[in-house]
Amino acid sequence: MIWGGVPQRNKNFTGRESQLAELRRRVSSEQTDVTAVLPHALQGLGGVGKTHLAIEYAYRYQSHYDLIWWIPADQPALVRSNLAALAPRLGLSEGGLLRVEDSVAAVLDALRRGEPYHRWLLIFDNADQPELIRSLMPHGPGHVLVTSRNRRWQSIVDTIEVDVFARRESLEFLDRRVPGIAQTDANQLADALGDLPLALEQAGALQFETGMGVQEYLQLLGEASSRLLAENPPSDYSKPVAAAWSLSVTRLRDQAPFALELLRRCAFFGPEPISLEMLDRGKYTLSSDFGRSMQDRLLVSRAMRELGRYALAKIDTSRKTVQVHRLVQMLIRDELPVEEQARMRDEVHALLIAADPGDSETTKRAAFEDLLPHIVPSGVFESTEVRARQLIEHLIRYLFNVGDFTTGLSEADRALAQWEEASGERDPDVLVLKGIKADILWALGRHQDAYNLRRPTLEAITEVLGADHEETLVILNGHGADLRARGDFRAALELDEDALPRHERTFGPFAQETLLVANNLALDYNLNSSYERALQRDQETLVGRRDLWGGDANPWVALSLAAVARDLRQAGQYLKARDSAEHAYRVYEDLVNNRLLAADHPWILQQAKDLSVARRKAGYFPEALELAEQVYGRYTDSRQFGREHPDALAAAINLGNAQRVAGDPNDAAERIEKTVGRYQDVFGADHPYAYGCHLNLALVHRQLGRVDEAERLLKSALAGLDDRLGPDHHFTLTCLANLATARSAQGAIDEALEIGERALTQFRDLLGPDHPHTLVCATNVALDLAQLGRDEEAQKLSADTVARYRRVLGPEHPDVRAGERGERLDFDFEPPPL
Repeated sequence: MIWGGVPQRNKNFTGRESQLAELRRRVSSEQTDVTAVLPHALQGLGGVGKTHLAIEYAYRYQSHYDLIWWIPADQPALVRSNLAALAPRLGLSEGGLLRVEDSVAAVLDALRRGEPYHRWLLIFDNADQPELIRSLMPHGPGHVLVTSRNRRWQSIVDTIEVDVFARRESLEFLDRRVPGIAQTDANQLADALGDLPLALEQAGALQFETGMGVQEYLQLLGEASSRLLAENPPSDYSKPVAAAWSLSVTRLRDQAPFALELLRRCAFFGPEPISLEMLDRGKYTLSSDFGRSMQDRLLVSRAMRELGRYALAKIDTSRKTVQVHRLVQMLIRDELPVEEQARMRDEVHALLIAADPGDSETTKRAAFEDLLPHIVPSGVFESTEVRARQLIEHLIRYLFNVGDFTTGLSEADRALAQWEEASGERDPDVLVLKGIKADILWALGRHQDAYNLRRPTLEAITEVLGADHEETLVILNGHGADLRARGDFRAALELDEDALPRHERTFGPFAQETLLVANNLALDYNLNSSYERALQRDQETLVGRRDLWGGDANPWVALSLAAVARDLRQAGQYLKARDSAEHAYRVYEDLVNNRLLAADHPWILQQAKDLSVARRKAGYFPEALELAEQVYGRYTDSRQFGREHPDALAAAINLGNAQRVAGDPNDAAERIEKTVGRYQDVFGADHPYAYGCHLNLALVHRQLGRVDEAERLLKSALAGLDDRLGPDHHFTLTCLANLATARSAQGAIDEALEIGERALTQFRDLLGPDHPHTLVCATNVALDLAQLGRDEEAQKLSADTVARYRRVLGPEHPDVRAGERGERLDFDFEPPPL
């Protein structure tokens, strides 16, 4: 076995097992035909561990070779002398000393022929100039391995990309390198160093040898990164992190100065991929020499090629992005004077502003996702320029629209802290952003926080911009949602009825903002028992949104489809409602498949819950229960919702109701009882939904034989609903009808009939004679009439009710069949969206 020049193995080598296995697979799959063997290259940024990977390969698989020869290739002249040094090992200098050129030629020829060794491995380490090295690579039965930063090897040899550590590998490495390091500290360190193996080794060595703590290291990294990264190079690596790139930067400065200027701007973006399209779009906004140079496509292409050549950036041609490691960014920034940093940061802000999609619709997802990783690192949220602030507003509204409320709230708070300090609390931009923040708080279920923020903001922006200014009206619309969440359904209706014509005058009748008010007005109608008006309003809004967005394949159109399906159900058209709800859910699924919405977007979860309700009302009990279990699990597993979110509570009530009709009253009682308590905690004990959920709890109590407890709950809920909503509200009437059933079960038939007949009259006036709730009440009144011996009246009412039921729901519906069997029917409560 001939072994030459291979450096010492790294005792801290960790991770990379998959890449080692992939390298071995590719190498061992080569045929022995000398014309078929292809060199292999490990390519990647400086410091990612290409050399150590090659060393580990040589040690681990040395038994597969008769000859392993290591050739430092950073200086082409030394490559020849290293190859020539192999000549005596191959028995090629027995006749006397050969000239270097003759020795190189003889070595390459011997390796090509496989004599005297057929199994050989040559490793060209740090071969960053393919054009100078390629002619010195032997062809033959053995293997050639190259390590290089230069991406041009990809078009010459079989290349394996070596990237930074996966976070799991970083943590494993630090655990071995710094015994006893805390997991949270290791994670912080890995994040700050961008998982770069060389930087992790250097930081680990410094901490191990000096006892420096992670937090002290991170503080120094922020204050004096260049000095810190130049310290304490690993013993088995020739240069520290800073020096690993400084030579490349120096070469770039000498050979491609525009590429260096481009790299410097990239240093003020985030460490995530930078869209080349974004850079290209913003080039005309820059009046500097750099901006004019950016307009030269050939010059830009050449600069990108040079950045890739020196491994100072990762160029992804398929995704059209450029990415600079965070430590390279840090070192580049640190070498610039403060005034130069400020100038370049301003140019990066201009590039980001130029990439602003202009609105916050989910259809602009790709553009916003390109921008998002660079907002905080670039510091653009600190700018006082109007367009910079508009960019932040658009971005946060986009995060709200796609359902990423947690990130949106964080970004809103970050910007508000800067803007309020710079411009004051009554600055229009500050007020607009507070309105957006209130929307996010509301969506997170923090309704009281949203109300406390939005109400004074609405008063202030009305004074600053005027009552009918566009931004004032947007915040006014959100205030309607605050009122609904507080249970002030009548006040919300009055607000939105006043707001709609004002929106039409300011935005136009078919604008997105106007259609949103119309959508919310339909919610108000529903919450005030005006179901037919709600249906008509939502149908008109659906037409407007289809015209605006050009079909159903849009989130706002899907929202209207879902609203129409819900209106149909609440209006009593259960079969049509179920079909419409199924269609709306399929539209949402298509939006998820087309990546316009995330699978856990609140609108999708809400529609899944509504579909479960629609299935149950249409008589599809097993399907309703299955979906109810799924959607409740999706709510509780979500990082943004959890069990206490109002929408999760509604999903829990739906699950309890689905369990009850599926014949599982014990589980239903437990589920509903827990949820009633949470409703009181979240909304307050006096909220209409808290009272409404008592109806469901009373229902399962009665089914389990606890009739007295059911009656107590219903009387308490009836008093609360009467006080909050009035005696003629649908929720109040439902509670009244359930109380009649409880009194009947207690044997007070006369009182039950009196209550039931009163409720029946009011149901007919409010909902019409064919609404299922009217028919449920009529069925139960007929049973009470029969118990009191008023058979003729009972039979007449029962026959009329069954005929209507069969016409409305069909003869096979479970409620129809139960009514025909003479069974008492029940009302349950489903909290509508707010």
